[in-house]
Amino acid sequence: MPEKRQTALDSVWKKLDGQADSVAAGGVEAIEQALGAVAGIVEETLGRLLPTALGAERRVTEAMSYATLGGGKRIRPFLVLAGSRLFGVAPENALRVAAAIEIVHCYSLAHDDLPAMDNADLRRGRPTVHKKFDQATSILAGDGLLTLAFEVLAEPATHDDAAVRADLVLSLAQAAGWAGMVGGQMIDLQAEHAKLDLDAIKRLQRLKTGALIGFSCTAGAILGRAEGKAKAALASYAEDLGLAFQIVDDLLDTEGNAAAIGKPVGQDQAMGKATFVSLLGLKGAREEANRLSAAAIERLAGLGPVADPLRAMSHFVVKRGH
Repeated sequence: MPEKRQTALDSVWKKLDGQADSVAAGGVEAIEQALGAVAGIVEETLGRLLPTALGAERRVTEAMSYATLGGGKRIRPFLVLAGSRLFGVAPENALRVAAAIEIVHCYSLAHDDLPAMDNADLRRGRPTVHKKFDQATSILAGDGLLTLAFEVLAEPATHDDAAVRADLVLSLAQAAGWAGMVGGQMIDLQAEHAKLDLDAIKRLQRLKTGALIGFSCTAGAILGRAEGKAKAALASYAEDLGLAFQIVDDLLDTEGNAAAIGKPVGQDQAMGKATFVSLLGLKGAREEANRLSAAAIERLAGLGPVADPLRAMSHFVVKRGH
């Protein structure tokens, strides 16, 4: 089975090598196919890692699987796998880290959708976890997923070097916690009652969205024991990519429709939150997203053709919804 996954991933990279310019011109078919293939591989990995139970706790494991499986573009796992390729990381190791970051992302969605947070009924085109089960189960499912992610990273199967595993655990904890995603979500909740300027919005999104994307982009360097310029380039790439990603999310929230993107739209505007679109306008936000995408690609200048999937992803992020 590992050889089969290796072959599948090799096929993904072959489709994207040399395709960045095509994606930039609007030819997104190659990367959409690649994302679909990666999603399938990651889904299989998640299925192996998610727990099952027969006792009274079965309801929470079912909710964990519902929150995680059967949807999503799996962009963060894609970034882990593409970044790991730069350093010759074994696919089985990279896939476990890719699964861990997706598990954290799915926990965050289960909690974000709760009535006390975003109060959303739809996620990935189907009822949110608290609608499918109930609020208490959604909270417990999120708790279970968060702790499972660190269990996966800490297991020897993720890497034979305990120091590497510890570095992965530390890095993900920092990205997901109070100084990362959780802190950004706190600022976002406060934004309902405060007028944030552009710098404040950027900081919010660097924490809420960008921190996990940053971990996704640099995890391969941790797995490959790489330091210096390559790791720094990936961190800078991730910062620009994360902001571009969020700007396009704001554009989709304004211009998109729920059926097409699989979640409610117009919520930020309804709550009076400041966003990139409200501060920059539609044209200005689109221009800023394109600028950030180009800057992200420039960060990869010294990494050669093997970074083409990351270049293609940067173009794709700003083509979503077109």
